[in-house]
Amino acid sequence: MDRAYEGNETRQLALALGFTPVVPPLSTRLDPWVYDRHMYKRRNEIERLFRRLKGFRRIFSRFEKLDVIFLGFIHFSLIIEALR
Repeated sequence: MDRAYEGNETRQLALALGFTPVVPPLSTRLDPWVYDRHMYKRRNEIERLFRRLKGFRRIFSRFEKLDVIFLGFIHFSLIIEALR
């Protein structure tokens, strides 16, 4: 989750779905919660990976009609990213 989604409703929905929200509270909150700072900093790595995956046109445009082929190409692009 991003800081833009730190509202009470979104946080409660994430908890109800079984997710652990790792979003810092706004500094103006009267009752701030505790969050995992290290996990929140690692969120940047995931966002950069998605940005690099969008560089593969086949993933971005979704040319494949079968989910199996699409998933295979995602695996292929992740292997290429790991080898860089």
